[in-house]
Amino acid sequence: MRAEAQAHVDTINDALALLRRFLDWDRALRRLDELNARVEDQALWSDPKAAQEVMRERRRLDEAISATRAIESELSDTAELIEMAEAEGDTAMEADGVAALAELAARADKDKIKALLAGEADGNDTYIEVNAGAGGTESQDWAGMLSRMYSRWGERHGLKVELIDHHSGEQAGIKSATLLLKGENAYGYAKTESGVHRLVRISPYDSAARRHTSFASVWVYPVVDDNIEVEYNESDLRIDTYRASGAGGQHINTTDSAVRITHIPTGIVVQCQNQRSQHKNKAEAYNQLRARLYERELAIREAAANAENAGKTDIGWGHQIRSYVLQPYQMVKDLRTGVVSTSPSDVLDGDLEAFMAAALSQRVTGEAVEVEDVD
Repeated sequence: MRAEAQAHVDTINDALALLRRFLDWDRALRRLDELNARVEDQALWSDPKAAQEVMRERRRLDEAISATRAIESELSDTAELIEMAEAEGDTAMEADGVAALAELAARADKDKIKALLAGEADGNDTYIEVNAGAGGTESQDWAGMLSRMYSRWGERHGLKVELIDHHSGEQAGIKSATLLLKGENAYGYAKTESGVHRLVRISPYDSAARRHTSFASVWVYPVVDDNIEVEYNESDLRIDTYRASGAGGQHINTTDSAVRITHIPTGIVVQCQNQRSQHKNKAEAYNQLRARLYERELAIREAAANAENAGKTDIGWGHQIRSYVLQPYQMVKDLRTGVVSTSPSDVLDGDLEAFMAAALSQRVTGEAVEVEDVD
């Protein structure tokens, strides 16, 4: 088999191995049999909520197992076709087989990522919070660029993007912003973006045209739906109201409609100012608080299982998960997985799929990669 075909085969086998490992294949098959038996039990349907949970788990497992088996079968058939074509010297049939392998490799990669989005809240909508680090205008401009990047990523994936909270920088960019992205698997895809992001460029705000390094943090947490219970005591909350910022003029907000809620035991702070009504802002802030508390619980569970805890760190050198270099060369490098893009403009326009896919896969394998940062 020629090199091009073998490369596709290797890609497909890697995806299949990751899928089997993630599913814990033998356990998944047993579990699917158990779920099929439960569906046949009429007693299940007397409890609609339990039935819904069983059907959701059954559908996820069945889709993942069926997709894996289909890819294995097609890989075997196509490999046999290529070997036959090579033996008969049929170059046209061989080319068709290689093209089929390329399509199968792309599908295997998509099915792999879809199967990896099986966490408790992966299917939910998500909040993405961006905060500028130290550095004034430079970092605030960088935070604004990141906020736009995630908005564009959401739009590219057909997600509805809403700006929940926004605090402008003194001269440019933002001090902080919170986006709400609504759509299928929004949190599952975005969750690996939490961390510190580093930018290196020649500053447009420096008259000497020197290179500057800026930092901003990204924090991703899922919207909590009615099926997830989050407990907290009202006595542990401090609620503040303040004047919402805006463009001014006839549309200026002259009431203390913006709401900030602090959960005192954990120090979690959420805020909302996008609605004119204080009541609506308060309701949205409560939604964010429940989401943040739930995400914190998920992080604690991961830490207990010796997984990487995507907690907040200092917004500065040594904590970054990804570096974006615009001058003197062009590169974006993920410092967890080693994934590199030589087109920062595309990345900053929302082309994040390769980074997200690699980070999701790494969470399954647990394999650390030695990656050197870029200068």
